[in-house]
Parts: sequence; structure tokens; C-alpha cells
Amino acid sequence: MKWIIAYIAAAVAFGALDAVYLRWATDNLYRPIIGSILADEFRMGAAIAFYLIYIAGMVWFAVKPGIEAGSVGTALLNGALLGGLCYATFDLTSQAVMKVWSTQLSLVDIAWGAFATAIAASVATWAALRFAS
Repeated sequence: MKWIIAYIAAAVAFGALDAVYLRWATDNLYRPIIGSILADEFRMGAAIAFYLIYIAGMVWFAVKPGIEAGSVGTALLNGALLGGLCYATFDLTSQAVMKVWSTQLSLVDIAWGAFATAIAASVATWAALRFAS
């Protein structure tokens, strides 16, 4: 039961944070810098696949160690490291191979990934420790 609670809490927290960020970043960050390569329509299937896989990775690599240590701080640190690493993989690869990517975009996006993953992992760990004991 604790893993179901952890997964759902991570999904809700990360989904809410990312929805707010993406609403802001689309028009204020992405469109001005990479607008020429943005899809005309949002592709829901790819987004759902990303979130399902990413939340599972977050639970395994950040929440699980937090639960095992009984520490939200452990999940916070592991979430920040995981988020930074994952977002850096995408952003720096994009910056290396795309004509219209920028360092500013990479830095903001990597910081966002670290922050949002750290917060979501912390919330999920807290919820699992609190409600699945």
C-alpha cells in the first residue's frame, strides 16, 4: 500500500507543479527561444508515457531511499539529484544537437527539474511515511 500511496502522491505533486510551470514556461521561455520547433498540438500520449515512467523512476530512486531511511530529507536530496540529472540529459543533448536551443533554456529547465522532482519526492515520502505506517 505504501508504494501506491507514494506513486499517487508523487504523481499529484509533480503533475500540479509541472502544470503551473509549463503554463508559464510555454509562452515565456519555450516559445520565444524554440518556438519554431514546437509541435502545433500537444501530444497527450507522449506526455502520459513520460509522466508514468518518470514518476516510477522518482519513486524508485528518490522516494524508496527516503522511506527506507524514514527521512523526507533523503528523498529531497535524491529527488533534486535525479531531477537535475534527467533534465540535464534532455536539455544538454538538445542544446548539443539543435540549432535553436539556448544555455538559458537549459539552465532554467534543469533547475526546474531538480526543484520539482525534489518537492514531489518529498511529498510522496511524507505521505507514504504518514499514511502507510
